[in-house]
Amino acid sequence: MPNLTIPTQFGPLTLHDEDGAIVRVEWDGDGRDETALLSEAARQLRAYDLGELEAFDLPLRVAGSDFQRAVCDQMSAIPFGDTVTYGDIAKALGAPAQAVGSACGGNPIPVIIPCHRVMGAKGLTGFSGKGGVETKVALLRHEGAGGFLI
Repeated sequence: MPNLTIPTQFGPLTLHDEDGAIVRVEWDGDGRDETALLSEAARQLRAYDLGELEAFDLPLRVAGSDFQRAVCDQMSAIPFGDTVTYGDIAKALGAPAQAVGSACGGNPIPVIIPCHRVMGAKGLTGFSGKGGVETKVALLRHEGAGGFLI
């Protein structure tokens, strides 16, 4: 599977292309492949990192259950600089907030699918990306997101 690693202020991010869709973003890595999609994804990720892009426009494919894909769709709809709670997504999907939290933690395409914009009912919660909560806070500050507790 072609992959390309991009340095960002949040650490190196490796983009994975499978059959013309981004299927995974991982922290670290040493990908050096070039495809048209990876080049475009890298351009957009660099623009996001520089504060010049608020919404990604890339073909994505989320592996997993229908529920995982539904949660990722809900997260993708959260505007740049905004946050929602697990409970908000749970209410929209008619599912328990704990299940939503698990699906958020299993997001295979972090940053592009903004799981960092999802909070607990009482504020800031964990983050499955490298650096944990500190990285989540850095992403939220980068976006100028308010309304979260540290």
